[in-house]
Amino acid sequence: MGLTARIRTRDGWAVSHAVVTVTDMTGTQVLRAEADAEGAVRDTTPLTPGPYVVIVTAVGYAPVASTAIVTAGGPSSGGGRAELGNVTLARQGGTELPPPGPWTIDPAHSSVGAVAQHLGISSVHGRFTDFAGRIEIAPDEVEKSRVEAVIRAASIDTGNRMRDDHLRSPDFLDAEKYPEITYRSFGLTAAGSDRWTVHGELTLRGVVRPVDLDLAYLGTGADPWGGTRAAFRATTELRREDFAMNYNQVIQAGIAAIGTTLRVELDIQAVQGESLPQA
Repeated sequence: MGLTARIRTRDGWAVSHAVVTVTDMTGTQVLRAEADAEGAVRDTTPLTPGPYVVIVTAVGYAPVASTAIVTAGGPSSGGGRAELGNVTLARQGGTELPPPGPWTIDPAHSSVGAVAQHLGISSVHGRFTDFAGRIEIAPDEVEKSRVEAVIRAASIDTGNRMRDDHLRSPDFLDAEKYPEITYRSFGLTAAGSDRWTVHGELTLRGVVRPVDLDLAYLGTGADPWGGTRAAFRATTELRREDFAMNYNQVIQAGIAAIGTTLRVELDIQAVQGESLPQA
């Protein structure tokens, strides 16, 4: 009997501070429950079978309302139950983006990762540990906002020293000859309520190619050090051959040891201002 639900963000993260309110069709509240640390709601309050309005709220997210039909429970259950399954919340902020001005990417609370397919059956995950960047939110036309980032190619880390040394070699990143990977944007367009497409150019191994980032703006808030932070998540897909990384091995049945594409995953925190505060 009662209500069960799982509250998640669009990227699959639990919303642990969500609140679920249930009213009957007259608007009378019959149940209020809070999500646990895993974003799960499990309330055993018995509900009379019939239709209800369910409202899910959480600070920083747009509320979601839906209609739920409570089914009858068993003879000894004492009431019916409603199973909502996964409820997805979208971050508020959307097309407004953070306040205008400069923002500095915080490497200590950000990650720059890449995923490559291995042997056609699994993935190898890597990350760059040395990078910096700056975001400029345009005051009038937000579409003219810009981002610049620099990554040290030699900082690649996949958890395997031999593989990392190979990735730094001329077969892949050629980190000695091309020590920096850079990205510079020249505009962005709205792609949804809290989604953007960032248009820019990536320089890798001395090759410059246009690369778009699929960007989600996750919101803005105060941090413990007296600053203001904005959070973003961005992804894109790169073709290795576009950047002259053609090394590969073909194993049995013609399967390539390494996939031809790379998925880039960015989780970014940026601090308002030209520099980072002292932690």
